Amino acid sequence: MTGITVIETIQANRRRQHITIVSETFPPEINGVANTLRHLCQGLMQRGHRVTVIRPRQRHERKGSVLAAGDGLFSDEHVVTGLPLPGYADLRFGLASSRSLRRLWQQSPPDAIYIATQGPLGLAAARAARRLAIPVTSGFHTNFHQYSRYYGVGGLENLLRSYGRWFHNQTDRTLVPTRKVQNLTQTMGITDTALWSRGVDCHRFSPHKRDPALRSQWGLAASDRAILYVGRLAPEKNLRMAVACFERIRALHPQSRFILAGDGPLRRELAERHPDYVFCGVLRGEELARHYASGDLFLFPSKTDTFGNVVLEAMASGLPVVAFNDGAAAEHIRTEENGMKAPLDDDEAFVDAALRLADQPTLLARLSAQARLDALELTWPSQIEQFEQLVLNTDIKVRYHGLNKQSLTIL
Repeated sequence: MTGITVIETIQANRRRQHITIVSETFPPEINGVANTLRHLCQGLMQRGHRVTVIRPRQRHERKGSVLAAGDGLFSDEHVVTGLPLPGYADLRFGLASSRSLRRLWQQSPPDAIYIATQGPLGLAAARAARRLAIPVTSGFHTNFHQYSRYYGVGGLENLLRSYGRWFHNQTDRTLVPTRKVQNLTQTMGITDTALWSRGVDCHRFSPHKRDPALRSQWGLAASDRAILYVGRLAPEKNLRMAVACFERIRALHPQSRFILAGDGPLRRELAERHPDYVFCGVLRGEELARHYASGDLFLFPSKTDTFGNVVLEAMASGLPVVAFNDGAAAEHIRTEENGMKAPLDDDEAFVDAALRLADQPTLLARLSAQARLDALELTWPSQIEQFEQLVLNTDIKVRYHGLNKQSLTIL
């Protein structure tokens, strides 16, 4: 084994690791968490790892059926009972006992466990992992305590925040997507956090997929503006702000159209109030990429998202993004360079930023080009590698940092 270094040994071990992903949402469900897990699982599989997914049975999924593993999302899966989340029926929470998960992992112990959601399934997984001394990492993907105020249970916000702190402190480490979220979680009292961001598929999302025929279906001429929103049509997404912003744009540019891709509890109300808006429903894959590329300006009005993958997808598609200074926008948007961002407490600044872009074609084109260039630097492979470093072989890495240069070769 002369010449084999500790680093090479670590890399070889990583290619053979067994990672279990525990989540109460997973593809083909459409949301930021499921999208992130799709790329994570694919990336880990491509790097040679065995990936097991534990998730609830999804809506309309028959008992005994499983998702097709042929697309490389996972090596195997374990499906538990799923029930609709109160007030959020499109999402499920999973029911599994800590004891059943311990039995499962005693038979086939993973090298590391990643818990993406903090519901009952995630809690059972955290308890089982601790009992078996399996390294367990959690992800802070969703501000559930903030969501409560949008669903008539704002009085539970402090309780949900306390639960979130307690839950994440049951795991060895919590991964957060931005520095701002890291500050938030530390303020909440979550003790061990690390940054793990997101990437974007710039082959799928590209300006080259702009489709004049689709724009014609929307009733737009070449010089007209397509104002795009992609995401859940739900109260916590601050769609009221997006609607107000578009109406201000349309007052100055009457031929503009508002294009909304996604579904959710507000769709019926919005469609009744604004029958002239274009509601595209849930879009996936190439169809979604075509809609992004056929837009001109992207509105992201949310003040609750921990990240917002759609921001990167819009940038990769060559769309300037108007957003509040939060989540992915805080990390990746530079005002008047590749997009526009407004202070969280300044709705008027959000509208003004969108109006400037709608009024100034030259500025819009310059920001569009730079958004695409910046997105090309945000690759998923680099994020998967960072995930490995944060979740796998923690004890080996700690010992490695204490070695001197001469001790790197195993004789």
